[in-house]
Amino acid sequence: MEASNSTNVNKPASFDVLGLLKTIIHKSAAIVIFLIIWQLAPTIGLVNAIFIPPPSVVFIEMVKLTLSGELITQTLASLSRVIFGFGLALLVALPLGFLLGGWFKNFETAVDPLLQVLGQANPFTLFPVFMALLGIGEISKIAIIYWVCQWPVLFNTVTGIRNVDPILIKVARTAGLSKLQLFWKVLLPASLPTVLTGIRMGAAFSFFMLIGAEMIGASSGLGFMIIEAEGTFQISKMYAGIVTVALLGIIVNMIMIQFEKRVTRWKEDINL
Repeated sequence: MEASNSTNVNKPASFDVLGLLKTIIHKSAAIVIFLIIWQLAPTIGLVNAIFIPPPSVVFIEMVKLTLSGELITQTLASLSRVIFGFGLALLVALPLGFLLGGWFKNFETAVDPLLQVLGQANPFTLFPVFMALLGIGEISKIAIIYWVCQWPVLFNTVTGIRNVDPILIKVARTAGLSKLQLFWKVLLPASLPTVLTGIRMGAAFSFFMLIGAEMIGASSGLGFMIIEAEGTFQISKMYAGIVTVALLGIIVNMIMIQFEKRVTRWKEDINL
């Protein structure tokens, strides 16, 4: 009996390991194939290795920049701008979205066309405005990141609140819940998946906008390193900066996805 029980206990563990390996292979296959093609193309002369160095060369350059401390310094400078800009967007857009979607719906309906116009404005065309008003220092860079990040957070928060099932609200009111209790126990949990999607989009936009902000009037950051490397024809260094930005974006997105899964465990996945 003990042997039988130990066998039954071990089976799920072996299945979990196989399932994990299968998932890793399935998710990484496309990336591995892409890296192989990228490595072979300049090596066999399909593309010019001067302008598109193989990933092995880029990796070696990243190691050199890390050991010299330059890559770490530039990454920290960029991350500080992202944290301040994105954090400010959360502090402003989340409460505003809950208020507009939950308690000031008529006002939200009136100002929605204006908000849509402002949200659709190309942020790159607003660079001169921010620089003219705030200068070319840190404030203007943080401000443009904040500007870009706030819209997906705001719009998704409003949408999440507006799409809460009216039956849930009616039941909560029938149960005698106050407005504050209604918000914490009904509106917030029901709208959370949509709100978190907006936050994840805002985090992705922060990295997208960061590079553009650092390429204009900056003296530090990954965007500055990329544009400086391009100007001095240090192509492998330029690609090292580009890959670093991509990796940071992927890591942040993975963290946001895991956080979203943890706080919305009650939401069932749809399997087709």
